[in-house]
Amino acid sequence: MKEFDPIAYKKMVKSHQDEDKPTGWFDSIYTDAQGDHRAVFWADLEPNPYFLKWLKTCAFKHAGRKAIVIGCGVGDDAEALSEAGYEVTAFDISPEAIRLCKNRYLATTVNYLVADLFDYPSQWAENFEIVYECNTIQVLPGKYRIQARDAMVSLLAPQGYILVSCRSRLKGEQEDDIPLPLDKEEIDGFIQCGLIEDSFEAYDDTQDPSFPHFFASYKK
Repeated sequence: MKEFDPIAYKKMVKSHQDEDKPTGWFDSIYTDAQGDHRAVFWADLEPNPYFLKWLKTCAFKHAGRKAIVIGCGVGDDAEALSEAGYEVTAFDISPEAIRLCKNRYLATTVNYLVADLFDYPSQWAENFEIVYECNTIQVLPGKYRIQARDAMVSLLAPQGYILVSCRSRLKGEQEDDIPLPLDKEEIDGFIQCGLIEDSFEAYDDTQDPSFPHFFASYKK
């Protein structure tokens, strides 16, 4: 198992971005874990706490609804959705990530799939009542951030909700960071797509000592 080197990681990501291959490096993160989901450096190995809070406080019943998890990683959030009663599809562009999920959750009811957000199966369009995005946009550069947002919105069924969890920053700051957090104007792009802001919370670094975060829900 390779030890995580943050400098080498950022250099690798930047080189792929410079070659206009913004997702070409994802599988290497999971391959480096050598079959151990605990060795994926960005995996918290527990569901997103902001997401769990939303599941507990939202106003409708979960049972029987369709949900999709974008860039599902090692599966914690997908499993939380399943436990809440959703029929869950979870996908990642990394074949090794999906293998880790299937090996980690042998009795899962989640449909784990290898898929590309920029070229997803046509039957997924407008097919999910919940679309869950956690930290995918922030690892993409430039135009691909907008394309990813638009693709996510296109998955929403009428009256559906998209949940967005990401690192946050002030506009004009941290512009060379990898990953690049979203500023308020960027996350408000979901409103510009015609969605209605249902909830929005900004967690600063006094509440989360790791990184400031946004967690928002938008309704179609």
